[in-house]
Amino acid sequence: MALSAWTKKLNPRRQAISKRIVNDPYYRFRSVEEVKIAVELGIKIEVNQATVDDWLRLPGISIHQARNLVELIKIGVELLCIEDVAVALSIPVQRLKPFASILIFSYNDPESLLTPQQINVNSATVEELQEIPSINLSLVQQIVRNRQEQGYYKDLADLQRRLKLKGSIISELMHYLQF
Repeated sequence: MALSAWTKKLNPRRQAISKRIVNDPYYRFRSVEEVKIAVELGIKIEVNQATVDDWLRLPGISIHQARNLVELIKIGVELLCIEDVAVALSIPVQRLKPFASILIFSYNDPESLLTPQQINVNSATVEELQEIPSINLSLVQQIVRNRQEQGYYKDLADLQRRLKLKGSIISELMHYLQF
């Protein structure tokens, strides 16, 4: 991301902060002012898809709190407003209000045909994997057998490499698998 024209007109301190934020996607904001600068640069945190690293960018959020939020989302808890985040963290909502501008709350309907159900390839049963469209029993058995023999898959590239799958198959599967 290039610095926008407005950052060039800023005071040197603010310009330096802007450069750090732009150049480091894991930059941990140190103040509400830095969060505001990030928002002006177009940075947002999608609450229901945020990683531990995303949460740790916010001042005052601990690793424990970040992990709890990610775990809650992973098990299906959907955070729909800043009050939900505050309750999940057991902190007063006023403590999170300064970060409202960087947080994006989106509702994702898990039953929507536009949102495929993702299955964890490292823990899914044969039956669960067979529910994925365009996957046959032979491939399912190959996935499970390889996982049992060589351990968990690290990511999509690891799955492709170990099973020697064509790019077209990975393209079909990638929206249905998580690791």
